[in-house]
Parts: sequence; C-alpha cells; structure tokens
Amino acid sequence: MARHVTVSSVTSYPFVADPSISHGALLDALIDHWTARIATVLPDRPDLIVLPEHGDRPLAHWYPLRHFPIEQVAEFTAYKGDQLRDALSEIAVANRARIAYSGYRTDEQGLLRNSTQLIGVDGEVVGVYDKNYLTIPEHGVRGVSHGERMQVIETDIGRIAPVICFDLNFEQGLRELAPQRPELILFSSAYHGGFMQQYWAYACRAHLVSSVWSDNRSPIISPVGEVVASTTNYYSEVTTRINLDCAVLHIDENGKRFADVKRKYGPKVSIHDPGRVGVVLLTAESDDLSVADVMTEFGLVDVDDYFGRSLEERERALSEDPSAD
Repeated sequence: MARHVTVSSVTSYPFVADPSISHGALLDALIDHWTARIATVLPDRPDLIVLPEHGDRPLAHWYPLRHFPIEQVAEFTAYKGDQLRDALSEIAVANRARIAYSGYRTDEQGLLRNSTQLIGVDGEVVGVYDKNYLTIPEHGVRGVSHGERMQVIETDIGRIAPVICFDLNFEQGLRELAPQRPELILFSSAYHGGFMQQYWAYACRAHLVSSVWSDNRSPIISPVGEVVASTTNYYSEVTTRINLDCAVLHIDENGKRFADVKRKYGPKVSIHDPGRVGVVLLTAESDDLSVADVMTEFGLVDVDDYFGRSLEERERALSEDPSAD
C-alpha cells in the first residue's frame, strides 16, 4: 500500500565563527542557528529532516576557506558532547519528526568520528553511521577514524542508509550498500557529487535525500534517478512527499503487461517512464493495494531479478558454446 513520507532537506552556508569565541557561546550559537533553520520546514510537518555534513563544525572563514585549528575543533567536540544532538532531539519530539544530524562525535572507544546520527520521533537515536571513506587530510591531519561498513538502519518509516560526502566516490561502498536494499539514502555532504547522487539512487533502487552546503543545490531524487524536488539559489530548504511503496522494473518482458495493470487499477498505480534507461518506476497510490500485490498478480519482476536472470542466461550460453574458449 502507499507509504508516503514527507522529507525535508535543510542546509545552509557553513557556520562561520570567530576562533576566539568561547565553547559555550559557540554551542549556543549553533543550537540557535539550526533551530531557526529547521523551523523553516516545520509548517510542512515533515516525517524526516536531513541536515548537512559538518553542521556542528565551525569555520573561521568560508571564502577563502579557513578552518579552526584542529586542536580547537577537538576541544569543542569534547565540550559539545551530545548537547547539540539533545537540542535536536527536543525538536524531533515536539514535532513528531525524525532528524538526520551529521557532525563530529567521540565514540565509546574515544575515537573521533564523522557521523550521521538518526534521531527518532521519541528523541532517541535510532542508529549511527560513521563515514567510511575519509579524505586523506580528514584522517591524517584531523585524526578522524574510518567507519568500517556501509549500513542500513531499520526504522518505522523504512530502511534508511546514511551516506556522507566523500563516500559517494567509491564503488566499493556502493557495491556493499546496494544488496542491503535501502529504501531511502540520506546524503549529508560538503560536496555536491553531481550525477553520482543520481547514480547511487538508481543503483540502490532507492530515493535519495541530499543536504549539501549552500550554495550548492540539494536535490531529492527518485529510484530512477530523477530530481523530484530541490533547494534553489534562493532557498536552502525544500520539502516534498515521496512514496516508498515502489519498485524499479525493466520494460523487457514486463512492458507487455503494463496496459493490463492500468486497465484494472487505473490511478491506484503509477507506471512512470523516465526515458532512455529502459526502466519504469511502479508505485502503489492506494491504501488497499501494494506494489508487491500488483507484481505477483501480473507476474512482474523487478529490475535486479531480470538482470540476474540475464546474467545466468549468458553464463549458461557461454558454458554450452564450444567456441567461447
């Protein structure tokens, strides 16, 4: 059945502060900043709010870029502890929203991590993802420790996979994540990633919500790689409604049944063709019908099953062809 989720991307320019500011004043300023930024989307009653990477790491200057000394960042991270996260938890509880908060934290072993913490509607942390693929300076100069695995977090609204910035460059991470079948990728970042955002969404057959430092645009992308909503050069927040009861199907074999599906169910299902890639996005738009039901009834198979069968057929043919050697 339809599983509509209202998602918001909230971003901003990096937070710039005077390096002489006290830890307490800096923390208060960051809490005020993100409280005000999140307030811009609360009238839309989002189910999920995604914040950018390093939302809690101040800069001494944005352009040209000038960082706080790493020792000062480490001291502030220790001082901050969970205080900013706890302030976001209060917003989550008050508004029945989930918040993906991305920033530095010190883990249970005392290691500095670049993490996304997913806060639930009860204010508790549902799951934590540690950035797997760090830049060389991030690890070698700033002392951040690598995460060890790409992961999916099971939540009450679906299977969510946080991904952070430099991660998007690595096919190894994508190959690890895609078989876990996330339904929603949360991309918190300081760099945009360009078409790689669309590539990851399509490869994982998942919606992707990005939150990237302004003045980059932060798109929300469908499982067939289409931008369905985006921040703009004028507004650094965006909210839209997506439906997680969907599947990506190849037109081969399935296509001959699409007319029968529409004749029977009409507007209760959507069969959307993005063009050029030979796939459609099948979505259930009714509370009394699911994509799984439709696929079973009409003998439809998702694109990964179809591609898998195609590979098996190739292997069989090559094994039987004496000229293949």
